[in-house]
Amino acid sequence: MDIIIYGSQYGTARQYAEELGRRTNMDVKSYRKVSDINSYTTIVYFGALYAGGVMGMSETIGKITFPDRKRIVIATVGLADPTDPKNIGHIRDNIKRQLPPEVYDQAEIFHLRGGIDYSKLRFKHRIMMRLVYKKALEVPESERNAELNAMIETYGKKVDFVDFTSLDKIIDTI
Repeated sequence: MDIIIYGSQYGTARQYAEELGRRTNMDVKSYRKVSDINSYTTIVYFGALYAGGVMGMSETIGKITFPDRKRIVIATVGLADPTDPKNIGHIRDNIKRQLPPEVYDQAEIFHLRGGIDYSKLRFKHRIMMRLVYKKALEVPESERNAELNAMIETYGKKVDFVDFTSLDKIIDTI
């Protein structure tokens, strides 16, 4: 049995998961509704990047036993350019901290670009983003990474970088 799982706060990880589900006829569920991760043989996880982690991933993918018997695909969804090597390194370091080594080593990992609409953020997230934005502005331009630059450029705006053609490489993998 195969499944696509998503952890999404504002919808872009869910959009990718649902589109992949349409293209592959695989079931799609929120990580909150998956009760037995080990009953699946192919697991595709789309997770939004929040506060240095991948939403819902450790609670779901981290519970896999016998990962060598499964195909595990993880796709992160965030604002920063997913082709930037420094950004990829930072994201993967965070994934390593969230998963057991045997699960991380088995997983095939992809990075996709999402979006944000500040007008739809919950109050606490708006406050948090404002604090992060102010802190980011204090970093000299020469020391900013792709993630900081993306946050500064998109702050307060509605941006949508969702690109469903980036799912092609995931389809090729599964």
